[in-house]
Amino acid sequence: MPGRLLPLLVGALLSGCAGQHVPGSPADGAAPARKATEATLRAGSLPLVGRVSERFLSYNVEMVELTGGRFWKPYRNGIADKADQYEYRPPIDLANPRLRKLAGALAPVYVRYSGTWANATVYADVEHHDGPAPEGFDAVLTRAQWRGAIDFAKAVDARIVTSMATSAGTRDADGAWQPDHAASFLAATKALGGTIWASEFANEPNLVGGTQPPEGYSAADYRRDYARFHTWLAASSPETQVMAPGAFEFGAGRALPAFIKQLPTEQLVPDDATRPDIVSFHFYGEISQRCAGTRPDPQAAQWLDMLDGAIANTMRLRARVAPEAPVWLSETAETACGGNPQAAGFADSFRFVDQLANAARQGVEVSMHNTLAASDYALLDEHSFAPRPNYWAALLWRKTMGTGVLDARSFAPDPNLRLYAHCQRAVAGGVTLLAVNLGRETAGSISLAGQGQVQAYTLSAVPGDAQRVALGGKPLALAAGDALPALEGEAHTGAVPLPASSITFITIPGAANPACSGTAQ
Repeated sequence: MPGRLLPLLVGALLSGCAGQHVPGSPADGAAPARKATEATLRAGSLPLVGRVSERFLSYNVEMVELTGGRFWKPYRNGIADKADQYEYRPPIDLANPRLRKLAGALAPVYVRYSGTWANATVYADVEHHDGPAPEGFDAVLTRAQWRGAIDFAKAVDARIVTSMATSAGTRDADGAWQPDHAASFLAATKALGGTIWASEFANEPNLVGGTQPPEGYSAADYRRDYARFHTWLAASSPETQVMAPGAFEFGAGRALPAFIKQLPTEQLVPDDATRPDIVSFHFYGEISQRCAGTRPDPQAAQWLDMLDGAIANTMRLRARVAPEAPVWLSETAETACGGNPQAAGFADSFRFVDQLANAARQGVEVSMHNTLAASDYALLDEHSFAPRPNYWAALLWRKTMGTGVLDARSFAPDPNLRLYAHCQRAVAGGVTLLAVNLGRETAGSISLAGQGQVQAYTLSAVPGDAQRVALGGKPLALAAGDALPALEGEAHTGAVPLPASSITFITIPGAANPACSGTAQ
C-alpha cells in the first residue's frame, strides 16, 4: 500500500479502529476449556473444485529493496516509531547464498519486483548512480541492480512480474503517460538476458495518489493511459502477460477514508480490445499499528474471513472485463504498512496458511506474499535472512500441497477447526489435508480410518518464543551450512491428533482420489 498515503490514515483509523479490541483476542486471557473437536473424513471422495498454478505460492521483492531507500521501519521491542515510520535500507543482496538457497527451496515461483515505490522509479542504463533521481522520479534502478534481480530470478526458478513507472517523469505536457522509459526498461531486461513474464501498468492504481499522476487525474485518464500501455506492451513484448488492475482491496466491511483520493476499481479496466490476460488484486485485512491500525486477533474467524469480500469483488470485476482470465492475488500480507509485530512470529501463520488455502478454494490461481525479506511481514529476517515461521509453513505447503484443489470445509464440525485439501504433490491419487485448529484450549482429532498410514506435519508455537515455530514439538532451524531440515512427519493410522493452536498438514498417499490421478497433482 502506498507509503505516501498511509500516514494520512492515522486520524481516520484512530477514530474508527485504533485501540479497538476483538473479543477473544489474547488480551482477554485464556479462553474457557471446551470439549475436543472430532472430525471424520474420507479423502478419496473429496471433489475437485479447481486448480492453481504450480507457482501458486509466490512472493514480492519491493522495488525499493532493489534500489535501496526508505521502507517500513521494523518495530523495536514491539514498539513502532510513529514519528518516523521509515528506515533507510541499502539495496538487498540478492546474491547472498542463504537467501538463494531458501528462496530456491520454494521454487518454482513468480517474483514480483514492484510496490508503490516502483511507480516513481526510473531505469538508468549505468552500473552505478549517485545523487538525486531525474526530475519526475524518486529513485533510480541501475543496470547492476536489475542484472542482479534477473540473475536471482534465474537462480531460484522464478518468473519475473513487475509494474511500470507512472510518475511525472513518464508523462507529456498534457499529463498523458508515455512508454519511452518503460521501453528502455524492457530493452535492458532483454539485453541482460531476462524476461518480464507479466506486468501491471501501475501499482494499486485505485489509490491514485500513490501513482503520482497529474492534478485532477480521473478514471477516464487512467483508461487512456492503461490502453496506451496495453497497446505498447502487446507490440513490444507479446510474450509478456498484461495484469490489471492490481487494485488495493481492504478488509470486508472496511472502507478507506474519503479524503484518500480513489478511483472506482470497476472503472479501471476498459474495453474488450485492451482486456487483461490476468485479473490481479491486492489484499490487506488491516493497517498495521505502525500507522495507527489495530492488532487483529490472529486466530479469530472474523479476521481470517476478511479475504472473502475482496475475492468476491474481484470475481465480479473479472466477470465483466475478462471472464476467462485467471485471478492472481499479486500482493498480500498480515497488514499493510509493513505488518504488525506478530507478523514475524507463529501467530501470523494461521492467517498465512488459511489465506493460501481459502484463496485457492475460491479460484485464485497465484498468491504473492509481501515480502520475501523486508520489514516485519517478510518470510525471512531482512538482516540475517533467517527463516521466520511463515517461511517454514510455506516450505511445508510446497512439500505437500499439489495443484488440484479439493473441497473439505464441510467436514469440519466446529468453527475453530478449518479443513482444506489439495491433491498430494507428486503422489498419484494422494491427498493432503490442511487442518487449522484455531481453538486456543481445544484439542481435536480427525479420523482417517481405512485410508492407510498417513503422515502428519504439525506446526505449533515454541513455548516462550513467539518468533519461532516447532514441527512435531521440535523447534525448526537451519542446520550447519544453512542446510534445511528434513521436515519429517509423524506416522498415524486412524485418528490424527490436532493440538490446540496448531496447523497440521496430513499427507494421505493411499487416498485413491480419482480427481488426483493425473495432472491435478
